[in-house]
Amino acid sequence: MNTVANHPLDSATIARLLAGRHDEPFSVLGPHVHGDETWVTAIDPGAEEMFAIIGSQDVPLPRIEGPLFCGRIPAGQSDYRLRGRGHGSTWTYDDAYRFGPVLGDLDEYLLGEGTHQCLWQALGAHVMDHQKVRGTHFAVWAPNARRVSVVGDFNAWDGRRHAMRRRGATGVWEIFVPGVGDLATYKYEIIGPHGELLPLKADPVGFGAQHPPETASVVRDISGYGWDDKEWMDLRADRNRRDAPISIYEVHLGSWKRVSADGGRPLSYREAAVELVSYAKEMGFTHLEFLPVSEYPFDGSWGYQPVGLYAPTIRFGPPHEFRDLVQAAHEAGLGILLDWVPGHFPSDAHGLARFDGTALYEHQDPREGFHQDWNTLIYNYGRREVANFLVANALFWLDEYHIDGLRVDAVASMLYRDYSRKAGEWVPNVHGGRENLEAIDVLRRMNEATYGRHPGIMTVAEESTSFPKVSAPTNVGGLGFGYKWNMGWMNDTLSYMHKEPVHRKYHHHQMTFGLQYAFSENFILPISHDEVVHGKGSMVAKMPGNWWEKCANLRAYYGFMWGHPGKKLLFMGCEFGQRAEWNHQIEIDWAAPAHGPEHRGIQRLVRDLNTLYRATPALHARDCDPEGFAWIEGGDAENSVFAWIRRGFETDAPCVVVSNFTPVERRDHRIGLPEGGRWREVMNTDAVLYDGGGRGNMGGVTAEERGWMGQPFSAPMTLPPLSTLIFQLDR
Repeated sequence: MNTVANHPLDSATIARLLAGRHDEPFSVLGPHVHGDETWVTAIDPGAEEMFAIIGSQDVPLPRIEGPLFCGRIPAGQSDYRLRGRGHGSTWTYDDAYRFGPVLGDLDEYLLGEGTHQCLWQALGAHVMDHQKVRGTHFAVWAPNARRVSVVGDFNAWDGRRHAMRRRGATGVWEIFVPGVGDLATYKYEIIGPHGELLPLKADPVGFGAQHPPETASVVRDISGYGWDDKEWMDLRADRNRRDAPISIYEVHLGSWKRVSADGGRPLSYREAAVELVSYAKEMGFTHLEFLPVSEYPFDGSWGYQPVGLYAPTIRFGPPHEFRDLVQAAHEAGLGILLDWVPGHFPSDAHGLARFDGTALYEHQDPREGFHQDWNTLIYNYGRREVANFLVANALFWLDEYHIDGLRVDAVASMLYRDYSRKAGEWVPNVHGGRENLEAIDVLRRMNEATYGRHPGIMTVAEESTSFPKVSAPTNVGGLGFGYKWNMGWMNDTLSYMHKEPVHRKYHHHQMTFGLQYAFSENFILPISHDEVVHGKGSMVAKMPGNWWEKCANLRAYYGFMWGHPGKKLLFMGCEFGQRAEWNHQIEIDWAAPAHGPEHRGIQRLVRDLNTLYRATPALHARDCDPEGFAWIEGGDAENSVFAWIRRGFETDAPCVVVSNFTPVERRDHRIGLPEGGRWREVMNTDAVLYDGGGRGNMGGVTAEERGWMGQPFSAPMTLPPLSTLIFQLDR
């Protein structure tokens, strides 16, 4: 060996260590046997002297050059600590390079194969005991890097001090750093394949992050939470079934409520666990759905451009406090759904973009790897490690945070290679088609994995095209989702409601067309955040007429929606008819229901619709089944009147829903009924309680044995202007 002075290091090795360019630091640093001697090599930029502490003995490690030290220790003694002295200070610590690997052979095999369902247990930063010493194990995938170091406050952000161990052909690098614990900030310093030093990278599988605009990852020990939600977990499969009442309150945590109405800080997770959970329960919703909570750098993205898929955002508190929110929801009988974003990610320098100096998570070709609409990058779904990263992330939220379901954002953008692209701007699949076969496979794998591991959860697709079998099982060629947002229904019906009533008769089909495909998927009817931003106006602002008519239109529409087949979703603020469109920088307008009777009326209506929906099997048990619906009157365009039957199972009393979308009161308007007997008016959106005119059918109607509208019975009834009525048969 070519040595310099009396130590086993050659000049090239010394130069690489001092420059922080050694790609196999564990082959040099730490204890190594050379012949019959054991040598310890250490690098500590703050030290002027270095010693190996063995028992009560300080063994000097002579300086080789700069911060590099190397010396002999007694043979066979590898259980030592280091003591550095310099600039008037002395410090003692465990040498990271005397610790063996943490990842095992099975981890390495599954990582290489891209099938590690518990990926987060192998990668990321884990506080643990290793070789009887407390510290943190760091592991990250960067296969094309020449060298990866973990840097942080604990090593003065110096990449020479904790260069990591490469794990075979997996592309994973790891190191156990003794003495580092919870709340330590860190990033990865990576030298790319061409020797370039990259911008410091946050941990793709980090469990915590600094408050934006700071961008470092934070060590978070997410073990040891004392879950007490077994009762909910045992029952949730019944709460998520196709025949269950599902009414979802969609919430942006940053703007639901703030500590002060003039724009103070948002509620914390723990505060939301009290205020939001109690409000949603009182309003009769069955589930809360949060806009993305995975860590994201830019508030204005609302979370839809995440950089930390494995970390709940620190904006509202640490990870355990997010668990407190989930726990509180479960105690209140509410499910929790998260928006999940596997369709794209931002190009922020500290994120996934060109993570190891190459297009690692994304495609190299911008025709495949860049979203023109959102100025974001697209995952390379065909790469097994990237697919593993995404599928495991879905499981992570279900396993570690007891989430009850995932709503997958922008599925259409994943399904089609030509999504929002012109001819020549996209790359066909291997068969020459437009379908993104690799993304389709990832979605199927995700659904198979999540339902396979947690049968009681739900997955929901935001899918805006007519792609077939989105909510069909994968074994029959479906994508495997539990539910799909009915975007067509939402667009058509809102277009109809926006029109002046005098013109609605010419667009009658917009309210009926949805029934032609209503049972082709398991649908959720979504009035989401996307409908009340970017100049679209609030829900009440979309409605025509004077102020009273606007509110009446909205009440009638909500009655129509809750009486229509399909599960329900309503974005925050819509439940009380907020006048202004949503602004993520301020809280929703809580002054409206506090001071405006018309707003309180809409709020009470939504609460009562939820209560009725949950208590009435005819309105929910066959939401996804054509046997649960039949038209009574779907063609009365002239009067803008609609009437239909909702049925549950054999012993459930049926309901009849009637909507009048003109400002004309219709007295003695005969409506066909499927059975004789007394039909109670169980909902009237024109009731005084809802700030309506109080017109309707007090006590209900009695069916006459007079065939009408194809039904064997009928009854004359009063249809208030701009209203929806729901009747239930007395049995």
